[in-house]
Amino acid sequence: MNWLYVTLGAMVGAPLRYLTDRAVQSRHDSVFPWGTFTVNVGGSLILGLLAGAAAAGAAGPHLRLLLGTGLCGALTTYSTFSYETLRLAGAGARGYAALNVVASVAAGLGAAFVGAALAGAVWS
Repeated sequence: MNWLYVTLGAMVGAPLRYLTDRAVQSRHDSVFPWGTFTVNVGGSLILGLLAGAAAAGAAGPHLRLLLGTGLCGALTTYSTFSYETLRLAGAGARGYAALNVVASVAAGLGAAFVGAALAGAVWS
């Protein structure tokens, strides 16, 4: 039965990633992968909220499967982040490639910490 929660979350996360990436990227005239950056930071925030809620006892295992594994697993994308970073470096945009790595890691971790802190403030 657990697979159903993961599947349902992924059914929302995958199209949400595609639609968000296209919407964000269409608004930026830049080689920087803003769409992937946005979905990865957003997914980190959601996962931080979920982790904080779980730590407070407010998110059970089914919700963690639905939102954490399913939704966030399909929404976020490490492989596209890696590909786009390599593509930037290969095209001679090494500054953008380095910025993508540093900004993605820093913003993703920051978003996860903010999410966990928000959840802790709400459920503690």
